[in-house]
Amino acid sequence: MKKFTQRFLRDSKGVTAIEYGLIAGLVVLVIATAVTSIGSNLSTVLTDVANKIVAPSAA
Repeated sequence: MKKFTQRFLRDSKGVTAIEYGLIAGLVVLVIATAVTSIGSNLSTVLTDVANKIVAPSAA
């Protein structure tokens, strides 16, 4: 049991996998925030364009 514990503590593969997982999670969070912001801004722009297109034909 002692050898297993020592080998486990020296093994860094698990730590590296956890670090990559945390980095991937952070990247996903940043992308989700950016897409949400861009989507909101794009919606506003398209609504303004649609209103300007419809307004002259109604008059």
